[in-house]
Amino acid sequence: MKQLDDFYQNHEEPIKGTFLALRDIILKQDKDITHVLKYGMPFFCYKGKMFCYLWIHKKFKKPYLSIVEGKYFDEPFLLQEARSRMKIMLFDADQDLPLEQIESVLVKALNLYQSGIVKI
Repeated sequence: MKQLDDFYQNHEEPIKGTFLALRDIILKQDKDITHVLKYGMPFFCYKGKMFCYLWIHKKFKKPYLSIVEGKYFDEPFLLQEARSRMKIMLFDADQDLPLEQIESVLVKALNLYQSGIVKI
């Protein structure tokens, strides 16, 4: 758990605050979401299956939320870039988070697992 906490603490504001807020938003969506460190990144799993993760975009230097099963989404604010499966949602750390958009994407992603579209 220390390495996971260190991930957040090692970032400076406002990125640190953005990541911590996103962590809280994600974890409150469902009791079966767990928080682990994989590949040096904070990953969130739903019943053990990778669900989403947080990272910083190399080119734009902005924090983002990556939805593992993003290929099922067609929201224009989600970026696919060169990824075949995942899509990301970029954030400006100096702005308020778009809470409604974030929660709607998370609910839709959870539904993929809960409905069986994505096998657990």
